[in-house]
Amino acid sequence: MLNRIDLRGGWRDPRALLPRAQLDVSVAVDKIRPIVEAVREHGFAAIQDATHRLDGLRLDRFRVPTEAITRAEATLEPEVRAALVECIDRARRVHADQRRVDLTTEVVPGGTVTERWVPVDRVGLYVPGGLAMYPSTVVMNVVPAQAAGVRSLVVTSPPQAENDGLPDARVLAACALLGVDEVYGVGGAQAVAMLAYGAWTDAAQSAHCDPVDMITGPGNIWVTAAKRLLRGVVGIDAEAGPTEIAVLADDTADPVHVAADLISQAEHDPLAASVLVTPSVELVEAVERELQRQVPETKHADRVGTALTGPQSGAVLVDDLETGLRVVDLYAAEHLEIQTRDARQWAMRVRNAGAIFVGPYAPVSLGDYCAGSNHVLPTGGCARHSSGLSVQSFLRGIHIVEYDEAALRDTARHVVTLATVEDLPAHGQAVRVRFTSSDGFDPLGGPPVTGSPGGPSA
Repeated sequence: MLNRIDLRGGWRDPRALLPRAQLDVSVAVDKIRPIVEAVREHGFAAIQDATHRLDGLRLDRFRVPTEAITRAEATLEPEVRAALVECIDRARRVHADQRRVDLTTEVVPGGTVTERWVPVDRVGLYVPGGLAMYPSTVVMNVVPAQAAGVRSLVVTSPPQAENDGLPDARVLAACALLGVDEVYGVGGAQAVAMLAYGAWTDAAQSAHCDPVDMITGPGNIWVTAAKRLLRGVVGIDAEAGPTEIAVLADDTADPVHVAADLISQAEHDPLAASVLVTPSVELVEAVERELQRQVPETKHADRVGTALTGPQSGAVLVDDLETGLRVVDLYAAEHLEIQTRDARQWAMRVRNAGAIFVGPYAPVSLGDYCAGSNHVLPTGGCARHSSGLSVQSFLRGIHIVEYDEAALRDTARHVVTLATVEDLPAHGQAVRVRFTSSDGFDPLGGPPVTGSPGGPSA
């Protein structure tokens, strides 16, 4: 079932050979640009039109009434409520420890630089609602934002015809459990544009949704394209692509576990990537037998089969685990499982992965829901340079510089020298003008600067 890629018999850079989902986001950007521009120019009316054309729903308002959010929580099945509460509690424990503290460094006596961590003021959180519903994604977006101290949170998720044009009831219930009461039933590119530009009626120009400063959360290619188009108008977390799992395994791995884990991510999307990297041909053959047994038994067998047989999935054969480690580092998977002898030792040597799951009892599914880690992670090889969503995603470091007169005097010569080298004499003059001619000081040893402190030079 899996495509085989044989890298045995000598090392070569395998990046061009490794399976990867191919998405042309730039083409999608061109397609959604008219929607985004229409929302910018016409607000509510444009969102209404796009929702009618794309979702088949004609809605008069998009903000979810508070009573609907409350009702969704009240009618939540007890076992689902218990699972969400546990998911929230574990995520809060992990993310609370991520909060950075302000740090002051004394550079010289009288001269300090403080790095102050300030949360983004208003954040829009996108929750998908296409092939599956994701109340867990509400948790993964909201918890780190709240831990960071974000003042204003808004959630948007596609409207569902079976829920009277509101987002999925379980998504609404998760919002209620987290204390989020500003929720909109808008999906796709129009939702991202609404968050970036706000939404109002043409007639009254009264705001239906105030613009946000940052947008986070995964979505389909149209959501990703809108986030790319609007980067700069707002901040974004990442351009999330189809989900990925890579498994680095040796002959100690249980093929039943490996097959189940590959299937678990393949059920997200026909474009999902499931990749096994191993030196064991016997494991590959055993996993393939398990896939043939397990795939027909899973609910979304067609979707899973398409993903597993697509060019984005496969079994990569390597000479040994050392080579396998180099391969998974180059692949930089969103989710990486290590199912080997001494699994933690191999895991601690990995440099590129969104999240690493160590040993036979830490499947990716655990991280999706109840490990306490975040499941909003970099895809498409972006783990080589980017991190998953965390408290840090919602914080900005602001440097506060405090120098007294003596500390500035001590370094003034260097400032003026560098300003002169860069042909920016006014930069140097901004330092020289702060010292009077009466004290005889000149940063470059030239004629004293005339004028009074803080006043113009002669």
